[in-house]
Amino acid sequence: MAGTVRPMAESAVAVVIGLVVGALLMLAFRYDPIRAYAALLSGAFGSTAGILESLAFATPLMVTAVTFAVGVRAALFNIGAEGQMYIGAMGAIIVGGVILLPAGVHPIAATIVAMCVGALWALPAALLKVWRGVHEVVSTIMLNWIAFWFVTYLIRTHFAEPGRAERAVPALPTARYAIIGETLTTVIIVVAAFCIAVTILLWRTGIGFELRLVGDNPEAAKYAGASSSRAILTSFLVGGLAAGLAGATQVLGRPPSWTIYATLGNLLNLGFDGIGVALIGRNHPIGGIFAAIFYGGLMHGGRFMEYNVGVSSELVDAINGIIVIALAIPEVVAIFRRRRES
Repeated sequence: MAGTVRPMAESAVAVVIGLVVGALLMLAFRYDPIRAYAALLSGAFGSTAGILESLAFATPLMVTAVTFAVGVRAALFNIGAEGQMYIGAMGAIIVGGVILLPAGVHPIAATIVAMCVGALWALPAALLKVWRGVHEVVSTIMLNWIAFWFVTYLIRTHFAEPGRAERAVPALPTARYAIIGETLTTVIIVVAAFCIAVTILLWRTGIGFELRLVGDNPEAAKYAGASSSRAILTSFLVGGLAAGLAGATQVLGRPPSWTIYATLGNLLNLGFDGIGVALIGRNHPIGGIFAAIFYGGLMHGGRFMEYNVGVSSELVDAINGIIVIALAIPEVVAIFRRRRES
């Protein structure tokens, strides 16, 4: 019980600190923080439409958070969700927008392909780590940029929508998930199920135990016969599957566009935002779900601070960032503490 109460208490204190600092920043620019926060909360969770929109923002972050969280569990800093998500989204476009399949099969097939190509894009970083000891931060950053330009090239040269060179062909109606709200679809159910499956993998299977043992105590893992190479590969592949699924959510499960823009504007930074979400959720897949909903509320509700109170969009982003950083700090400290103790 104490192990649960302490993180909750730390998060509550962090929220208060973030809100206070954000309020002081607004006061410095002569905005009313009470009205601004009221607008944020009302816009994000004050109506059914607001809640559904916040959930739509949260959906991809639930799984990009898993990419980072699973890496941390294996003592890795996998920041490759961004590139793996781009590749996954492109896979979803190829299957969902080009190939004709029956309605019941099409979204499933496109989602599976998106997840698989996301995992394949994670494989080079895993192999470089296992075979040559290349640090995962370096390799995943490089692969993120390669993925960005590769997907941009594919959209502009092979998969552009006829007459709409600024975007890829949209997913066919048979490949789209059913719409729940204005921009929320049933893909959120797939995402939640995936997070639960990863939780079971990590805490209810031998593979997950080995992965966590390698991350918690490499020396003990070595003496216990655990394979660090297998743990690294497992972490990257699960993370790649998660990021690929995030890409699929934006193509097959996010109206009204159902596609990728050539600038990748509807995908940009979702992988990096997942890092903050993972830290807020204490690098736990289920914690990441609630953290993503909180972050999605900030993303959606923050717009009402601008619309209703007049807070500039740049200041809204700064305030949201302060709140997220305040919430992430306890887990960052915990990560470094575990590293030092191991």
